[in-house]
This record gives sequence, structure tokens and C-alpha cells, in this order.
Amino acid sequence: MLTAYKKALPLLRIPFSVYLMPVFWFGLSALRGPWSGGRAVGVFIVLHLLAYPASNGYNSYYDKDEGSIGGLKAPPKVTPELLHLVWLFDALAVAGAALLSLPFAALVVVYLLVSKAYSYEGIRLKKYPLLSTLVVVIFQGAFTLLMTQVGVGATPAQLFEKTNLLLALVSTLFLCGSYPLTQVYQHEEDARRGDRTLSLRLGIRGTFIFAAVGLLAGAAALGLAYWLRQEIRPLLIFLVATGPVVALFSRWAWAVWHDESAADFEHTMRMNQVSSLCLSAAFIAMLLWR
Repeated sequence: MLTAYKKALPLLRIPFSVYLMPVFWFGLSALRGPWSGGRAVGVFIVLHLLAYPASNGYNSYYDKDEGSIGGLKAPPKVTPELLHLVWLFDALAVAGAALLSLPFAALVVVYLLVSKAYSYEGIRLKKYPLLSTLVVVIFQGAFTLLMTQVGVGATPAQLFEKTNLLLALVSTLFLCGSYPLTQVYQHEEDARRGDRTLSLRLGIRGTFIFAAVGLLAGAAALGLAYWLRQEIRPLLIFLVATGPVVALFSRWAWAVWHDESAADFEHTMRMNQVSSLCLSAAFIAMLLWR
């Protein structure tokens, strides 16, 4: 029995949650005024160790991937024990969130339900390229940023301050640019399942063009937000920290343009890893500099 659960555990892809860390740090760095560091630790645990893995596992349960998926080059076979782990992690995420605050717990419940609608065979938003992209970039972007801020005790005035909402939009624009890149190596498997993902519709080259436009729009909106806040230092930190990301993306796009086979699992994971670590480092540096 325990062996079966141990075999299913990798499909929760807990280490893959590191790629979603930038939104958490971004939400903290965006807040003006006091917030609780202790509660920030709790929010991190709830989101990155419980809620995100539960969503990953649920997605794997219904996708039953045979090829590489985010964080796993050779995923194990899906078993009923995976769904048991998903429900356990769901319950722990909601319970942990409720210990921090009921509004935060309510937002976590919404996030978990939406993530299930993305994969559940009776709804499967994933089949609809535009709708699924819109749902993902909003809920993993702006919604998660504001949810993080609610979790650490932000006041309504902090949450709805105009530049804070603009920064929430920035997180969605960045997700809009990066999300299709996570699908670019799965075209064959997505087509086999009937999932018309945005990347599949755009094609490999179109995916890179779309990503570049989305990321540039996010950077422009971020610059505007920091200018309105009269915060030049965070903007400089961001520009320096994202230099390696721009260089890697440009190099990868050049390679793909000449040989589409470069749009593979290894390059995608490297892009995710570098961008996540660089962005997280930038937002952590902004926090420390304060």
C-alpha cells in the first residue's frame, strides 16, 4: 500500500512548484506597508508544498501522460493512489490556509476548483486554447499575486491601490508570455488527446513570437508601474536580473527558428528554471533592499 503511494508521489511534482515562486515573491515585493513575515512562510507552504502539487497531480491523473511533462522527463504510470494524494493535499492546503485567515482559505478553494476544471474530463478547459490560456494566466498570475497578499495580511487599501493592481496585471502578462512555452514540446501528445492548446494552434514559431510579445508587454507595464511609484531601484534590479533570461530566450528562439526540434523538453525546462530563479532573485533583492 505505502509503496503504491510512494510511486504516485512524483506525479505531484513538488519540485516543479519552484517555477511558480516568482509570483509569490512579486506579490510580497509589490506590497506597500506592513505585512506578516510569519504568515508569508505559511502562505508559501500552503501554495508551493500543498496547493500547487495537488493541482499538478490532478492534471496528471486525467492527462495520463506517456511523454515528458513539466518537471518529469519520464513520468510514472498513473494509479488510483495519485487521486488519494491529491485529495489529501487539497484538504491540507485548505486547512492550512484557514489557520492563516478565512479569506485566504476561500481564495485557495477557488484556485483549487479552477485548476481541476482545467483538467477534469467533464469540463476540461484544456481543450479550449483561448479559454484555458485566459484561465491559467489570470489565476496563476494576478489572482495568485493578490491571494498571496491576502494571505500575509494585506489590507483592502493595499490590495486595491492602483499600482498594486497594475503589478497584478503585470504578473498575468508575464504568464501570458511564458505559459505557451511550457506547451511547445507537447504538441504531438496534446494533439493525440484532442487538447487544442494555444501553442499547438500557434505552431512552434508562432509560440515564440507570441511569448516575445507577451513578455515585452509585461516588461513595459512593469516599467510603467515602477515609474508611477517613483521606484527606479526595483526597475534597475529587474533589468539586471532578467538579462540572463532575455539572452537564453533569444538564443533558444534563434535555435528553434533554424531547427524546430530544439523546442524540446530539455530546453523548455532550462528556460523555466533560469527565468524562475532570476525573477525570484530579483523580487527577493527588492524586498531585502527595503
